[in-house]
Amino acid sequence: MLKNSTLKRTSYLAFSLVALLSTNLQAASFDWGELEKQKIDLKLPLLTVQGEKGLLACAYVDVATCEKTGEACAIVSGVKTHSDMLSRPIVALSSAAKALGVKKGMLGSEALEILR
Repeated sequence: MLKNSTLKRTSYLAFSLVALLSTNLQAASFDWGELEKQKIDLKLPLLTVQGEKGLLACAYVDVATCEKTGEACAIVSGVKTHSDMLSRPIVALSSAAKALGVKKGMLGSEALEILR
């Protein structure tokens, strides 16, 4: 019989493996098409994905600035790669992104389909 701590670790590892595989499969099947990916290496990477209608970015980007310029932008947090951005929920967005149909809580991949 497994000890409770061993069972918890095993469950956590299994969950982590499934999440990693799911993210990798989603990224592999996602059509990046004409989307332009940018990465600036800082302590944590500054990531953006630019579509024709707007921008998906990490939390380094300030929505208030996008509001001033009237640009459509959606923000995801806790990402280290462009692939990570696909499976993270939108945590902030500009009015212009909202007008296009982007919603808080929607996945980055869903937002990118709108911002393409």
